[in-house]
Amino acid sequence: MDVGDELVAVPAGQVMLSDRRRQRSWPVEVEPFRLAACPVTQERYASVTGARPSTAVGDRLPVEGVSWLDAVEFCNALSLSEGLAPVYRLADGDVEWDVSADGYRLPTDAEWEHACRAGTSGARYGELDEIAWYRGNSAESIHEVGGRQPNAWGLHDMLGNVWEWCWDVYQAEDHPGYRVLRGGGWFDESWSCRASVRRRSQPAFRIDDLGFRIAR
Repeated sequence: MDVGDELVAVPAGQVMLSDRRRQRSWPVEVEPFRLAACPVTQERYASVTGARPSTAVGDRLPVEGVSWLDAVEFCNALSLSEGLAPVYRLADGDVEWDVSADGYRLPTDAEWEHACRAGTSGARYGELDEIAWYRGNSAESIHEVGGRQPNAWGLHDMLGNVWEWCWDVYQAEDHPGYRVLRGGGWFDESWSCRASVRRRSQPAFRIDDLGFRIAR
């Protein structure tokens, strides 16, 4: 198994999520789970789906140009290919999470931030230029996964390179159906590449700095 495909054990803990727009914070308890060491690569996405949707081309580059729905369907396809029970039930445009299933899935918003922080409490888990590809050092292009220093739990590219889809709906009362994005991307300024930054988009949205990583 490639290091980028490895699932890292993330311990239980509590994370404080925040919403700058509403100026509020709230604690979330996170149960132990496993998270991929790197975002899903183009090579792995193609091996599972047969598709290469990315604008940039390279087997070790993160897959981008994928929607939230694409990511959900990838998780189910990967689960089936390994004899695992698919986590997501898709019907009439709705997606339900079967919490009893043992297959692959997207991390939750809280799981993502807890894993990103890896026990730290600052804006980032290290010096930005050492841990992330962002506008200040990326030459305005995407980079291969695993090229920056990981956090203390062995997770690479949690900040920078590509934004990552999470499972959660973002403020359902204001943005029905919109899903959470995390981590910042290769074209973002430094202030976007922080552990607490949360953005959103509709589940069909695709762009060249947005990918995902898998959890179980």
